[in-house]
Amino acid sequence: MRDNYDSLKTEGRNPRTMDIDKLSSLEMVRLINQENRAVEDGIDEALPEIAAAIDMISEAIENGGHVIYVGCGTSGRLGIVDASECPPTFGVDYDLFRGVIAGGKEAVFRATENAEDSEEKGMVAIETDGAAAGDVVVGLSASGRAPFVIGALQKAKELGCKTIAVTCNPGSLMENHCDIAVSVYVGPEVISGSTRLKAGTAQKLILNMFSTCAMIKTGKVRSNLMVNVRPTNEKLVERATRIIMQLADVDREHAAELLAKYGDVPTALDAYASGK
Repeated sequence: MRDNYDSLKTEGRNPRTMDIDKLSSLEMVRLINQENRAVEDGIDEALPEIAAAIDMISEAIENGGHVIYVGCGTSGRLGIVDASECPPTFGVDYDLFRGVIAGGKEAVFRATENAEDSEEKGMVAIETDGAAAGDVVVGLSASGRAPFVIGALQKAKELGCKTIAVTCNPGSLMENHCDIAVSVYVGPEVISGSTRLKAGTAQKLILNMFSTCAMIKTGKVRSNLMVNVRPTNEKLVERATRIIMQLADVDREHAAELLAKYGDVPTALDAYASGK
């Protein structure tokens, strides 16, 4: 199970940043920004696999399935962030996208690094979460070898789930336990092994694509507008009002009246279209 850490691309030492501790603040941020450009290039190479993963996720959602992100540390937190933002943005149930992190809720706010070292805990966590046949489990690990995530993917396969791996270490162990592997090589980090940097950025961008494109494909977006937004605060009420104005071609006052009367954008638009 344990592979040679020296061979992990995510643990490599970056020859371009050897003297970063001697640079001015401006020189540091220039160097970090230059390194971040590798993220876009790496994702470009993986777009076919990302698209295939989106199709798998969309099909599962259309058939009543759920999407469960599972990860450790930064990767786990990124999954939780993406999952938690889907309900207010797209008006979906809170269990449609879910996040599982090694160490449980405490690990969202406080590092519990040793929690990632047990396959068995990953198996228990994904089963406890309620993963079932028809769901998609997305394993997130920069190195692609986190035992907790591998255990979760193994159990997910046993439960009849489809599985996706998102890593920044091509050819990783995790790829052996998934239906689709999204492996994005971003090069060694500015600070060796600190995968909250380029690897974390890459994973965040990929998760953005997974959830956003799946929501578009399953009808939660019209044109480029989030018509299912939940108007739960002043900013979102204003956004919902503008969407009604744009799609119904009415003035602000009329749009606000429709939203106040019907409570959400789709119902307001359907009522307007039917002449109510």
